[in-house]
Amino acid sequence: MSTVESRLAAAGLTLPEATTPLAAYVPAVLSGRYVYTSGQLPVVDGELIATGKVGVEIDPEQAAELAARCALNAIAAIKSVIGDLDKVVRVVKVVGFVASDPEFSGQPAVMNGASNLLLEAFGDAGRHARSAVGVAVLPRNAPVEVEVIVEVAD
Repeated sequence: MSTVESRLAAAGLTLPEATTPLAAYVPAVLSGRYVYTSGQLPVVDGELIATGKVGVEIDPEQAAELAARCALNAIAAIKSVIGDLDKVVRVVKVVGFVASDPEFSGQPAVMNGASNLLLEAFGDAGRHARSAVGVAVLPRNAPVEVEVIVEVAD
């Protein structure tokens, strides 16, 4: 078990298998020393665990928990292409999309759910650049979607 998986286990989390893509793409791609994940939804066992817009059907606290689930799914996607998560040198960039009510402006707080999980999993190597973007709708009416880019050791 990798250090990352041990940290997740200590937090009461189990790393899932990489989520099956919804269309013609793969969960993650290794290019040189970087792994780029596809957008990850808050899916557990193949099922979306919540739908709707943040600020209407989904409150910001729940949305942050869903963003953390997206980040966990991104870690699983990363593992699917590199095998050993201890090869991750650092989390470079996180991009989060939040399906939001037009009046909702708390996207950064929602994305803290993903950022905090990555910090917990990777320690100091989990510090990253980030974008938090409000959007009208996401695939399958998901409230959040997260992409992650990590650098890996040679």
